[in-house]
Amino acid sequence: MEYMIILVITLMITLGAQFYLTSKYRKSEKILSKCGLSGAEVARKILDHNGLEKVTVMETGGFLSDHYDPRTKVVRLSSSIFAKSSIASVSVAAHECGHAIQDKNGYFFLRFRSSIVPFVNFSSIAGYIAIMIGLFTGALGLFWLGIIFELVILFFELVTLPVEFNASKRGLQQLQELKLLEKEEVSKSRGMLFAAALTYVASVATTLLEILRLILMARRED
Repeated sequence: MEYMIILVITLMITLGAQFYLTSKYRKSEKILSKCGLSGAEVARKILDHNGLEKVTVMETGGFLSDHYDPRTKVVRLSSSIFAKSSIASVSVAAHECGHAIQDKNGYFFLRFRSSIVPFVNFSSIAGYIAIMIGLFTGALGLFWLGIIFELVILFFELVTLPVEFNASKRGLQQLQELKLLEKEEVSKSRGMLFAAALTYVASVATTLLEILRLILMARRED
């Protein structure tokens, strides 16, 4: 019964955060930005202003699939963000540029997160395998090893939080500094960025609950 309660709570947190972000995005997408610039144009202005002329802005597929790739030095913006001029597109573009600025300035949490990505990817696969084998064979040692790998993922998600919140802060500062937002638009942009950040908080909460569920299962079998 307690497992089901944890699963339901986990599902509610995940869906709730995603629904809140989508709702905020849809609302912000309908509000045209007074600067009249597309997300791609805003990104280019912010990057050039920070001496990042070599960072490329490219369009990518998917819904809110926007990200900055520190390896190739590319800001990738989803089609609606790339082409449209709205509070949503301006805000998301600025956020991704915030990551590029972090990269340039050697922001510790960004560098550290990037350095542990290979180990986190390994932990994600190895943890799943260890948990499944331990569950079906009764090998508690393997099951606990899987839980340890899950803790690695939790640690990665915790490191991601300051990276994302700081990128939003930097992006919003750039929008204000370059006068790309009117005063009345700032709060709307901040609300959009906060909704996006909440999805990362939700990821931490859901991973924590999953680890709790696994620990309860292990202790029950012990």
